[in-house]
Amino acid sequence: MSVISVGQAVVLGAVEGVTEFLPVSSTGHLKIVEGLMGIPVDDDAVVGFSAVIQVGAIAAVLVYFFKDIVRIVSAWGRGLRDREERYHHDYKFAWWVICATLPIVAVGLAAKPLIEGPLASLWVVAGSLIVGSGVMWAADQMGRHKRGEDDTSFKDAMLVGSSQILALLFPGFSRSGATMSTALILDLDRVAATRLSFFLGIPALTGAGLYELKDALGTGVGAAPLAMGTVVSFVVAYASIAWLLKFVAKHSFNAFVIYRIVVGVLLFGLLGAGVLHS
Repeated sequence: MSVISVGQAVVLGAVEGVTEFLPVSSTGHLKIVEGLMGIPVDDDAVVGFSAVIQVGAIAAVLVYFFKDIVRIVSAWGRGLRDREERYHHDYKFAWWVICATLPIVAVGLAAKPLIEGPLASLWVVAGSLIVGSGVMWAADQMGRHKRGEDDTSFKDAMLVGSSQILALLFPGFSRSGATMSTALILDLDRVAATRLSFFLGIPALTGAGLYELKDALGTGVGAAPLAMGTVVSFVVAYASIAWLLKFVAKHSFNAFVIYRIVVGVLLFGLLGAGVLHS
């Protein structure tokens, strides 16, 4: 019998879709909602389910940025065949995304027992939500927002890509929050920071979902809940991406900072009162 019902999968898929690309921590929100629904957050099947439904959100990115991805992949393919094409920014950018994904892959494999064990605690999520808020606020204030997407470099990609490790080790910090904050510190504008976060998330999150698929299917999650959660995640994530890009073009990240602090404080309160168990 599945440890997650179809109804619960729909709710979790919606939560994943809304929060995956907003800088509020999808992992943290999933763990909170799982805890409120009585789902064991440290169960291998539940961890696997959470990783797999991320593929639905990533599919939304692939569809939303299809033209950009085709352009970048095409430039990469041409560059592999023709030396002259290797001076094109898109060719370089493709390699940067690949290289920037390696640090999180290495840490993810090496620290898997910690990530799925002690670091999966809701206490860690609550603390990371609040600490990450401070980092995001400081980055938004420090950044000069003067560099666009075409101004990104290999150094930018590596630093932003490596910052995903923070969210991997400290669920609640937020992968999007970490990458966007790092990009802002490097003086990218908010739209460029957001788009770079999207592109760097594609290989990392897709790889995590495929890697965890065996755990999700083999240790207690049925195919129906898994499929439903992934589909809902895709639909909601697509709408979330469109909204976020419009929002950051005209607004600061202060609304996300305040929201994260409120959620973090409430989570500490629920854990302290025994309503939720870590």
